[in-house]
Amino acid sequence: MDALMTQPPAQEKPDTSDVGQREVRYEYSDNLVPILKRLGTSLVLSTYQAGKLVVVGVHNDELQIAFHNFERAMGVAVGRNQIAVGGKDWIYFLKSAPELASRVGTPDTHDACFLIRGAHYTNEIAVHELAWGTEQLVVTNTRFSCLCSLDNNSSFVPQWQPSFISALAPEDRCHLNGIALVDGQPKYATVLGQADTAGGWRPGKSTDGCVLDIPSGEVVAKGFAMPHSPRVRHDRLWVLNSGVGELTMVNLASGQKESVVELPGYPRGLALAGRFAFVGLSQAREKNTFGNLPICDRTSAPKCGLAIVDLQTAKQVGLLEFQSGVDEIFDVQVLPGIRNPYFSGPYAAKDGNPPIWKVPAPK
Repeated sequence: MDALMTQPPAQEKPDTSDVGQREVRYEYSDNLVPILKRLGTSLVLSTYQAGKLVVVGVHNDELQIAFHNFERAMGVAVGRNQIAVGGKDWIYFLKSAPELASRVGTPDTHDACFLIRGAHYTNEIAVHELAWGTEQLVVTNTRFSCLCSLDNNSSFVPQWQPSFISALAPEDRCHLNGIALVDGQPKYATVLGQADTAGGWRPGKSTDGCVLDIPSGEVVAKGFAMPHSPRVRHDRLWVLNSGVGELTMVNLASGQKESVVELPGYPRGLALAGRFAFVGLSQAREKNTFGNLPICDRTSAPKCGLAIVDLQTAKQVGLLEFQSGVDEIFDVQVLPGIRNPYFSGPYAAKDGNPPIWKVPAPK
């Protein structure tokens, strides 16, 4: 792995809680900027522990990292002209405003601009992953063990549940947490166990995780320790075997899983771009959820940040590590064709950013 470059502390404004100032320290490998430049992309990471959306871009060959307040930021869905962010009680919607990009923040440093333009109140449904389907946003509703959509008359609209779930109830029965789309339609989902009782997934969390085929309801692969973040690319299914600390690949014909690479933290959040996989890493300190997992037997302490994996060599080649201020990452998404975006979120003033008003041009 390449040598690490130390970045000075990034000071933030107070977050949406009463914690006060949060100092974030991080290091990153010196190939992170060249990789992002080569791919022509930037990254968005979410962290519910810190209540932030982390935007990672490049400008003038320098890494740019910005932090934006979102209460309990979870899944992120990147669409053609909009981004959805799951939170504690709300799903937020940011719209692209490319005409403003060169004028916001420091002039001529950003090539895209996303402005908060709405939110849907769901109440606390434990939103996990989100994905833009062909027709609508697909929401992983973990508390009610279902996939759902949104409309203006309901908290949510149930669309699919695993066949072993007998009722729609706010009981987190199987911990349905991840979704993969194929051709714009939900195809695969990850659950931590095939349980039909309140919190029933917890006793077998180290062995009972599986990937489900959504159209048929059948089990595609099983024997995972807390699987997360299923992704399909080039007819291959990639899944994070989080409780083991590995990126795995699933043979869709046989259901056999193959370990690709061991990662230096609890992996959750996976984005694929070019030959690289960007994997979120967490420290997994909370024992009620993360205790008694194989990853806990490691002698080295798990890291928090972002691992870069070369899928052609099956090796980790880079790392962005948060050394303070952030303990876990939930989701990772790429913004293709965007090098250094500007975000104005629901708490722009707390982020230290000025308000932005967008109005129609005069007629």
